[in-house]
Amino acid sequence: MSQPKEIFVIQERCMGCHSCELACAVAHSAKRSLYDALSERPQPKKRVYVEWIGPDKNVPIVCRHCEDAPCLNACISGAISRNSKGVVLTDDQKCIGCWTCVMMCPFGVIGRHVEKRVAYRCDRCLDQSELACVKACPAKALQYGTAEQFSDEIRNGAAKKLISETMNNSD
Repeated sequence: MSQPKEIFVIQERCMGCHSCELACAVAHSAKRSLYDALSERPQPKKRVYVEWIGPDKNVPIVCRHCEDAPCLNACISGAISRNSKGVVLTDDQKCIGCWTCVMMCPFGVIGRHVEKRVAYRCDRCLDQSELACVKACPAKALQYGTAEQFSDEIRNGAAKKLISETMNNSD
């Protein structure tokens, strides 16, 4: 069985520009246009959050679609399910707006659409060909791939850094 794809974060690359948040909101707007999204009511909601955690430290946080998802297990209306690709989704028609999933999420990434009285989360842009947040990130801090691909990239970068430091120290 092939590994599912995930959104991974390279925290050191995040500049805190919030491009991923804006792209996500636009991707979830009715016309998928920034201009139209600005006047849309209710306003489209972002599903990725860039958190500032200190000087020069920003971290994009997105739904992890947990294997043992606390939100899915806690949903009293049966609105939350997992699709065949492992993506945890909320059915707007079944959601009763009790916010139990919001309280159970260990990452704080389930939003409350108060006007519609439904919860929402990252849906990995299922109805689009690519992930808006990943595509919009100018620093490539967000990566979409398997855990193996991500680990390979991190190891490769660490190896290059070690070699560079070794060569600089030998001078």
